[in-house]
Amino acid sequence: MRLDKFLKVSRLIKRRTLAKEVADQGRITINDKVAKASSTVKAGDELAIRFGQKVVTARVEELRDTVKKEDAAKMFTILKEERLEKIEPEFIDDEE
Repeated sequence: MRLDKFLKVSRLIKRRTLAKEVADQGRITINDKVAKASSTVKAGDELAIRFGQKVVTARVEELRDTVKKEDAAKMFTILKEERLEKIEPEFIDDEE
């Protein structure tokens, strides 16, 4: 199954167009490799998705073309959620 479709059906991301944009920005990895929206997802794959200052890591449990809202969470397991540290810009001293 395509990555963008999995993200929409599983409701990790609400809309397929948004899932495509996030993937095309390089903010999703499958098994530690940067993924595109058209990348293939299989059961057992590990996804890391960057949402702003947070990274959510999930394992794909099953693939379905359609699923009821209450069953969507069965398609994946959240392994961890991490907050990214804000990187402060360094100021350059021009007087040296």
